[in-house]
Amino acid sequence: QVQLINDAYNAVVDAVLGAEAEVTEGTEPCAAILATLKHIRIPIVSLDVPSGWDAESGGSGGISPDVLVSLAAPKECARRFLGRQHFVAGRFLPYDVQRKFELNPPEYPGTECVVAL
Repeated sequence: QVQLINDAYNAVVDAVLGAEAEVTEGTEPCAAILATLKHIRIPIVSLDVPSGWDAESGGSGGISPDVLVSLAAPKECARRFLGRQHFVAGRFLPYDVQRKFELNPPEYPGTECVVAL
């Protein structure tokens, strides 16, 4: 599978698990998918929290994405992101949510809904 993915695609989107998911190495089918993702050579684009990462503490047996797209706001684990590009998608985060979580969202130019950090 790894060689097939490397040969057939230019990138992989990692949206296997959500931020609230708990991952253990032996949990299927996610364990097999994560094992494959750890060995591919093409860029990985992770949505919100890279699969296998803890949303709070960051990496720990998960994948190493090249690009991270944080949804609404970067999670605490984004501090450990070492990839090439980090984006935030979520221009329309309600003010009440921003205030509740003490978020300071970036400025979005024009009508853009995604901004590079």
